[in-house]
Amino acid sequence: MDKAELKLRQSIIDACRSMNGLGINQGTSGNISARCGKLMLITPSGVPYEELRPKDIVTTPVAGNGEKWSGTLAPSSEWRFHLRILQERPEVGSVVHTHSTYATTLAICNKPIPAIHYMVAAAGGPDIRVAPYATYGTEELSDLAIKAMEGRTCCLLRNHGVIATGPDVRRALWLAVEIETLARQYYLSLTLDNAQILPDAEIAHVIEKFKNYGPRQKPRKASTAGRA
Repeated sequence: MDKAELKLRQSIIDACRSMNGLGINQGTSGNISARCGKLMLITPSGVPYEELRPKDIVTTPVAGNGEKWSGTLAPSSEWRFHLRILQERPEVGSVVHTHSTYATTLAICNKPIPAIHYMVAAAGGPDIRVAPYATYGTEELSDLAIKAMEGRTCCLLRNHGVIATGPDVRRALWLAVEIETLARQYYLSLTLDNAQILPDAEIAHVIEKFKNYGPRQKPRKASTAGRA
């Protein structure tokens, strides 16, 4: 593999370890994929993140149906919705799936996250929907997730967890963290029974402002080598 693919594989592993370190996932329950040219790279099934190495990341053609895999390990059981999202959303470069506590709690109760905070605009609309339940790893779950993500960058999965997307691994992980923060805020506001929901027009305004918002690489300082 070339240096770019090796770096991407390592970034997936780093993000997996960050998920658990940030408290938005437990064990190996989550999974991460990324687009690498014409390939989808995805975490293998059941391997502790601390043990993962770049060579362990599994690949399949984005344009395929998941029948052809490269690697010595089996892909995540959720590869179907990862592949489907990359196929149908060309702007997506990475998919992050977590079982974060507050977001999953809301999903268990079939409660979409409304605009209780302007950061819900990161979802691409005035709420974060809940996809109906389907058994993990199935084509049915992929169909339901795709529908719940229409016009959105993420969704909750009923009695399951979260799907977050982004142009790259870093942005997708950032969104997964934001979803859990919003879920916690909504959960706590429900205990006070006084949640104030922002109007759709305000969220549309924030979405426009968000076009240049989010994590970005720190600019590198220009080299001074050879200067007087």
